[in-house]
Amino acid sequence: MSAIKSSLIAVATAASLTFGAMSAKAADIVDTAVAAGSFNTLVAAVQAAGLVDTLKGEGPFTVFAPTDEAFAKLPAGTVEDLLKPENKDKLVSILTYHVVPGKVMSGDIAGKEMMVASVQGDSIDVNAMNGVMVDEATVVNADIEADNGVIHVIDTVIMPGM
Repeated sequence: MSAIKSSLIAVATAASLTFGAMSAKAADIVDTAVAAGSFNTLVAAVQAAGLVDTLKGEGPFTVFAPTDEAFAKLPAGTVEDLLKPENKDKLVSILTYHVVPGKVMSGDIAGKEMMVASVQGDSIDVNAMNGVMVDEATVVNADIEADNGVIHVIDTVIMPGM
């Protein structure tokens, strides 16, 4: 196991312990992602980018959440590079590109094609004509509700125009 992967697991485990202590209230976007267990890289990236408090905020947010497997598809070294402090702005840009303001359920967009504005500022191409695609990613699990929004699981990390 690489040192980076070990570090990501350690960060995600620490996040689980930290966020797990707050289970008395309904789960927000971050708590829901931590509890799922398949978003360790995403949670570590959200922490490195300083976005935890934002995604634990009032919202509502719609998050297109790449799985650990989606991050693993990126070229070797990409995740490690993005997690470096000097690349925080780029990491924030990529992560906020995965977030849309408001709570958009799959039923709201079924049978439609549209461009939606991300929190990052660029538009995401959404095609819900046959399943749901966001840019080049496929939504593999939709409508995971949290108390401050919804998560749609995607199989590929999407990138803004940057």
